[in-house]
Parts: sequence; structure tokens; C-alpha cells
Amino acid sequence: MSKTTNRRVMITGAASGIGLEAALQLAAQGDYVIVADRNEAGGNAVVERIIAAGGSAEFRALDLADQQRIRAFVDRELSEAKPLDVLINNAGLLPPMERATTSDGFELMFGICHLGHFALTGQLLPALLRSANPRVVNVSSMSHSGGEIDFDDLQFEQNYASSRAYAGTKLACLMFALELNRRALAAGSKLISVSAHPGVATTPIASGWKQENRRKLMDRFELFAYNTFNRWFGQTAAEGALPLVYAACEADVEGGGYYGPTGFKQMSGKAGRVAPAPRALDEAIAAQLWEESERLTGVNYELRPG
Repeated sequence: MSKTTNRRVMITGAASGIGLEAALQLAAQGDYVIVADRNEAGGNAVVERIIAAGGSAEFRALDLADQQRIRAFVDRELSEAKPLDVLINNAGLLPPMERATTSDGFELMFGICHLGHFALTGQLLPALLRSANPRVVNVSSMSHSGGEIDFDDLQFEQNYASSRAYAGTKLACLMFALELNRRALAAGSKLISVSAHPGVATTPIASGWKQENRRKLMDRFELFAYNTFNRWFGQTAAEGALPLVYAACEADVEGGGYYGPTGFKQMSGKAGRVAPAPRALDEAIAAQLWEESERLTGVNYELRPG
């Protein structure tokens, strides 16, 4: 792994799981890490660990389920007039059995992981473009291959299932990363956008699922399959964070690339460039998703060099 120093790196969802591990690894390399999470106690604990190990970090409260709070978060960052070198859009969840919504009325998974990060990234562009080499990393998942972007049911109102919301949103996260890079290139911007996934990693992300009273057969099967898959094929959270760190750091990372474990079926192994599912490469769908995301969030991107 390349040694880096003095970069400012922001990681969403860094209070636990692969976000926490990525924060520790990046700080150990010399990066200044901004831990952005709604979990204040957990986020501050991560910062304390980093500082105790000789690194530099700070915690900032971020609620991606609230567009107004995202704007307030961004206002603070922009007021510092500092470059933001890397943004890792990592925050995520496993959506509940019953459809839930954000404070803005968006389906919970789609609203946080896609629309929340879409709004955050677009509004942080002035800080990112202050950097000499700005980079955005969107975290997707192996499950994107089973996802669907259905513009007649974009937020899973008609046919909700937690697994459908998860896979569809992770596909949206990947398509957002690829479309952002295409638009950055077209605008002559120095920003590069990539995506990464952790393979199969054992993290606390399923804690909510395990607490739910799963009565339906499909719901029980979903949880059983998740637990079994992780038991037999799961890496540690630290191993799952390696592709994120690779995508954020390495000099050979190319805009529009997708990075993950290079072992069997991308479940584990050394981090490197991997192939996304063909459906993620549909540029017409990606452009339409972008336009709809702008409409829903009210955020427009200014990618031209300043």
C-alpha cells in the first residue's frame, strides 16, 4: 500500500464496520481523517483510537437521512476553505423488512446510500476541487449485479423487499460513480470518481436484521442466507476495507474503475480492479438516474475547473 501524507480524507459511516477500518488504515498512512457519522459516541471512539496511535482525525456528525442536515454539514466544511482530497461515500445499512423512509420521504436505503451521498458529493465539490488530485470513492456491493433501476418504481413503493432495495441501491451507487467520472471528464475536471466493494465482510451492518421479528418465510431465508454466507466466505472488516483504501490511495487507480477483492467471485483476496456487472455500464440509464437524483435532491453539480 502506498504511503500517503497530509491528505484530508472524509469517510461517511466511519463509526463502525469497514468505514471504521478504512479510517484506521488511512490514518496509519498519514492521512488526516474526517470521521463522518450519525453515531457520535462511536465516531469519537474511532477518533480517539486514531489519535492514540499517533494519527490525526476529527469527528463530525452527519445524518444522510436528512437533506437539510447534509447542507448544514457541507456549509461547515466549505467555511474552512480547505481542500478535501478524498471523499469515501461508505455509509450504508441493510434495509428493514417493512419499507421505511427518511425525513425527506425517500425510501430509507435509497435515500441514505444513494440520494444522501449524491447530495453530499455535489455540494462538497468546491472543497474537492481545491485539491490538486481530488478523488471520490463510492462503496457498492457484489449484490449490485442483482439490482434494478426501475424508474416506474425507483424507491420501491410498489414492490418492496429489503433485498430488492439493497441490491437496487447498490447498483445506483455504482452507476453514480461511473456517471460522475464521465461528467468530470467531459467538463475537463481534475476530479476522478471510482467505486469499490468489500467482497464478503463480517460487520455490524446486519444487527438491525437480527433484531427484527421475521415471520415471513422469505424474510427468514434472507437472514439465514446472509448469516451462512458470512460464516463460510466472510472476511474480517479490516480485510473488507482494503479495496476502499486501495481505491482511495493507489496511483494506478483510474477514473471510472471498480475495485474489490480479486479472489474467487470477488468474495475475498487481494484488492485490485474488478469487473462490474454489465447492467452497471448502461450509460443511458445512468444519465437518467443522474437527472432524477438532481430533481429529488435539488443538487446540481458544477464540475468545471475553477
